[in-house]
Amino acid sequence: MRFRLGIVLLLVALLAASCGDDDAAEVRVLRLATTTSTADSGLLDAILPGFEAGHHARVDVVAVGTGQAIELGEAGDADVILVHARTKGEAFVAEGHGTVRYDVMYNDFIIVGPDDDPAGISGMPLAADALAAIAAAGATFASRGDDSGTHTKELGLWTAAGLSPGDDAAWYKSLGQGMGATLNYANEAGAYTLSDRGTYLSQQASLPGLAVMVGGASIAENVDPALLNRYGVIPVNPDKGNIEADLAQEFVDWLTSVATQQQIETFGVELFGQPLFYPDSEPWRNR
Repeated sequence: MRFRLGIVLLLVALLAASCGDDDAAEVRVLRLATTTSTADSGLLDAILPGFEAGHHARVDVVAVGTGQAIELGEAGDADVILVHARTKGEAFVAEGHGTVRYDVMYNDFIIVGPDDDPAGISGMPLAADALAAIAAAGATFASRGDDSGTHTKELGLWTAAGLSPGDDAAWYKSLGQGMGATLNYANEAGAYTLSDRGTYLSQQASLPGLAVMVGGASIAENVDPALLNRYGVIPVNPDKGNIEADLAQEFVDWLTSVATQQQIETFGVELFGQPLFYPDSEPWRNR
């Protein structure tokens, strides 16, 4: 009797293990290449569990600069990309690497710097004028230098200022780092830098030496249209092979849905008194 009971229990255990293996095998994996700001701000940690639970999927996130995220998509090493630098995203689609670019959200860029403000830029309305003042003062400026969307925006602002700092400018530090590391460097070195507001706010408590110099206390106070920062999501072209195209489209539909956009709208409000990102998808605008 005990022998038979043992056999039954063993069979039940094996069946349960087999079912568990089947369930695990059914979990689909989505490769998401995205900007450091969506990860460093904590947004993805806040919203992705809802997608994973609702779609029986796992999202593997690679958070890099926009340029690197686009390269991953071009190589077919990502199923979907979530990036800013709109012109780069549109070029990604135009060149056949992605299917369609969908608006997701926006925030803004700010210039932060040391409290003593050696370049005297605090309160300047336009970023290009502030950069010109930083260059004139020879004050230390930390650039991400990583072909990210933020780096691309920074280079455009230098061009607008009529300047092109490089290795010959001792005050200009090109780090080749993400936003979080660049902010930490600026904090420790007493340097200015360009940051997306979301990442700065999320890390502000650990950046006691930095303050917002250009862009105001909120996006409503930012009067420089050049500092607007738009994000889009793009499924990678399935013709590249080994692309989870259906799951990528499910992710896009979920991310741009009114329900998820509402999550984006409230993210950060409780901690920082303002959203870190503002919803901007077509379903949200047409709700």
